[in-house]
Formats: sequence, structure tokens, C-alpha cells
Amino acid sequence: MNRAQASRRRLVELGRRRYGPAALCTAAALAAAVLAAPAAAQDAPGAALERAGHGAAPVPTLDWGPCGPQLEAFLCATAAVPTDYDDPYGPKTTLALTKLPASGAPQQRLGTMFVNPGGPGGSGVDFVQLAAQLIYTPELRQRYDVLGFDPRGVAQSDPATCFATENEELTSPLLQTSYPLPGPAEKQYISDVRRAAQLCQAQSPERFSHASTANVARDMDLLRRAVGDERLTYTGYSYGTFLGATYARLFPDRVGRFVLDGTVDPVAWSGTGRGDAAPTTPLGIRVRQGVGASRTFAEFARLCRDGGPQNCSLAGLGDPAVVVPATFDRLAHEPVQITLPDGEVFEITQQVAVDATFSALYSPSEWPDLADFLAALAAPVPSPAAVAAAVARTRSPLGARARGEDYPSIGGALASLCVDTAPSRRVSEYPALIAAYDAKAPYFGRARGWVGLPCEFWHLRDGDAFHGPWQQRTRAPVLVIGTRFDPATPYSQTRPYANLFPASRLLTLEGWGHTAILQSACVDAAITRYLVAGSPPRDGAACAPDSVPFTAPAAALASRRPELPPEVPLG
Repeated sequence: MNRAQASRRRLVELGRRRYGPAALCTAAALAAAVLAAPAAAQDAPGAALERAGHGAAPVPTLDWGPCGPQLEAFLCATAAVPTDYDDPYGPKTTLALTKLPASGAPQQRLGTMFVNPGGPGGSGVDFVQLAAQLIYTPELRQRYDVLGFDPRGVAQSDPATCFATENEELTSPLLQTSYPLPGPAEKQYISDVRRAAQLCQAQSPERFSHASTANVARDMDLLRRAVGDERLTYTGYSYGTFLGATYARLFPDRVGRFVLDGTVDPVAWSGTGRGDAAPTTPLGIRVRQGVGASRTFAEFARLCRDGGPQNCSLAGLGDPAVVVPATFDRLAHEPVQITLPDGEVFEITQQVAVDATFSALYSPSEWPDLADFLAALAAPVPSPAAVAAAVARTRSPLGARARGEDYPSIGGALASLCVDTAPSRRVSEYPALIAAYDAKAPYFGRARGWVGLPCEFWHLRDGDAFHGPWQQRTRAPVLVIGTRFDPATPYSQTRPYANLFPASRLLTLEGWGHTAILQSACVDAAITRYLVAGSPPRDGAACAPDSVPFTAPAAALASRRPELPPEVPLG
């Protein structure tokens, strides 16, 4: 494994554990009352800003200082922003920020590049401190300060929490199952989600009520003013593309150079469209992750089969497209028990295996480890020790537990999710709706279909949330990037997203995984040219990945795989 692949593995984990499989899968074990209908579509962003009192909000002063040991390259600060932009001089929310100062001479500096790693619930502070020196080219880092901030309700920015303590959350029986299997378990799951969501809203009602993405965008514009930039330079990944679309609608004249990688369809996310983007479609189906994961898994199976047993351990048991579904089916009735480092006996059920697979699909550099894990489970008589050893090598939430690492709160993911999105109001129909979706995307349709259930019961709302329309007015030539086989933000929604921006340029990575970070030197070069010289690639350009999974012997890959530090994200 080369340095870029190892770095990407680190990046993927933080995002997964806070957004994709980790945050939203866990969030699928939540719920509470009934969220009122989303705010009416707003045709005039300026009017929305006037209503929100943004023009009167004081610009915060950023007092940058050292971040602490082992973070000498970075500066840290906090910013006080209005909790409610209708009351700009009222109560404040404290945001945590960090930046990697530009490495070049002062006269070379172009400004500040803001970064959002995804989520909802991803920590921009963690992302920049753990990733900025790895993923951005030296030329880019010479010209820009790279700034990350934890959005309101997340991590160090007055976090929205669901339980009084971390231990209560980790041990709550309400959060132990990421999705139910068909049958009686579905009714109990819905009941558990309702109770958990009630706990969330009772624990942090004020923070949840002002955590909309629109308010995060308003915060980001105040921070832009605080660093002295006339226009916002921004890079957003996954959910960060939804934040980017929201900012562009609210501040079209302040959009500078935007890189939007791994696009979330804002119409489907908010539930303001038709068909599978309609508000009557459950959120977990609207975001299309089941279909994206199913298509990506088909590529994993194909490439593993083509690589053969010498490159992919799973291929030694037969066609992965046949072996893995049979294994998932068996695990539904015969889970495999393993022992975690703390002595806890843990059952690997179908849900656990599907979630771990979805997690690993985010990064093709992890696919050999995923193959080892699935091969251990698919053995005629699975060895608990072999399964435990294999899962500890994966960068999934379960892998983190097997390595004894921390597990983040679900509150940060729910903070904006349930005030931004429309509830379907069809809870009683969920079992049937998700069964139909699962028929189109076996296993992954069921796993991802339930993730929006908390929002069906959410009674808190943010009156300053923005729900569309999403056609953009900015004339800035934003750079939109999509990966052909992306499990979390399917490629099919990339062109429609780009078409929302009149002067967008679409760049395709003809590869696999969630977002293009560290996947392709060609993509990295295109991003650098755009951000440094203002020269985007032609619309419709494509790049090849630097490597293809299962084309080198698995043993050789393993020998080059370094020990990795704890984590980093991609929404």
C-alpha cells in the first residue's frame, strides 16, 4: 500500500464513524414526536437572510493561538456566533476552529480555504489537524490557510447530545441494533427509535433547535468575514456538498472557488422533489445509499473474482457475488460470537456484517481487508479468533471497537439532519417500503433504508432552516467531483447536482469509493489548478484512479500496510 492509500484509509474512518455507516447507521436507532412540515420553499435568499437578522450579526474576533502538544503546525481559536440569527445580539454558540497556516511567503497567500469533511456530524477541526497535510498538495498549502471548524452541535462546538454521559449512550439498549430484520423485530425497533429520539430532544433541545445547515452556512459566512476574505473559498465532501449548496443559495455573490466532492442531492435530502426525492419517500430511501452500495459491492465482487485467490482471499471460496449473500443470510440465524479486547462477547449478526461491508466499500484500499473479513465469516465453520482478527483490520465502526478505540456520539449527526429533512409521515408503512427498496438493493437497501427513522418522530425544528429551491444563482465556476462507483453518494446524482450551478464543471473519477480524496493524482492536480490558478477542468473531464483493487497479491499489500493512527473523515 502506498502513502496515499494509507492516508486515505485514515481519512475514510473519521468520516464513516461520524457520518455514513457510523453516525447515520447509529442514528437509525432513534426517534420522537412528529416533525412539522418543512418550511416553505424560499425564493429569495436575501429575504431569508433579512429575516434571520444576519446583516446585524457582529463579526467575531478570532484570537488564534497554539493548539497544544503534537499540533505545533496548527493554530486554534473559538468564535462566538448567534445561536439564533433572529436575535443576533442574544445568546451565543461557541464554535471551535483550527487552521493550518499557508506555508508560502505572505505575498503568495491567496486567502483561506474552508473545509467541511461531511456528516452531518463530521469534525472539521479533527479533519484539518489529521488530514490537511496529507491530502492537499504542497502548492495548495503554500497559497491558502486551511481552516476547519466544528459545525454548531458537533464535537467541540457546543455539541448536541442525547444522553447525560458517553457511557449511557454506549450502553443504551436502544442503540444496539442498526436496523431490524423483517418480522416482529421491526415493531420493537420503531418503538426503540421513538424512545431514543425523545431522550435526544429532552437532553439538548436548544442546540438541536438551531442546528440547521442554513445556520451552519450563516456561521461560515461570519467566519469568512472574520478572516477578511471577500469571497468564500470552500472544499466540501459528501454532506459538505449540501452545506456548499445551502451557502451558495443564501450567499450567491460570496461564492468563490468551490470544490464539491461526493455530491448529496439537496432536493432528495430536503425532500422537496418528486418520485424518490418526494417528502413522502423515507429519507433513508431518498438518499439512495442502498442503491449506491449495491452497485459498488457488485464491483467489489467482480474485481475480487477477477483477481483470483492469489489477490483476493474471498475468491478462494467461490464467486463473491454468491458467497457473500449466502453468508449474510446465514448470519441472520447463526451469528458468530467473538471476544473483544475488553472481554465482552460480541455477536456478528447479519446487521453487523452488512454495516461493516458498507463501511469498507468507502475506500478500495480497504477491500483486501474486507475480503479477509468476509472470507472468515464465510468459512464452513467460522473461527471466532480468525473473524476477530480480520474485523480488527477493517476500518469499520466494529473494527474500531475491536481495536479498543472510542466511538462518537450520535447527537452531532442528528443535529442538522432532522431539522433539514422532511419526514415521510409513513412510519406504519416502513416495513413494506423498505422491503421493496431492499428488493432493488439487497441487504444494503434494508441497512440504509432505516437511517431516517429518527426524523419521523422529531418535533423540534429550526425556523431558519432552508429547504429550497435549489437552483443556484451564483455564476462562479464551481468544481463538482463524482466517483463512478460511490456507495454513499451515488454517481447518478452528480450531474443533476452540477446542473444546479449555471457555470459548474463536472470532473469524474472513473474508480471506486466515497469521494476522490487521495484516489487519483489526476484529480489532485485538477483541484490544485482550480484553487490556485482559478482554472477548472473542462466540463465532463475524467480521471483514472491510481490503482485498481485486487491487482497485486494480498500478501504484498499487507506487507506494505503501516500501522495507522486513530482516525479522520469523509462524510
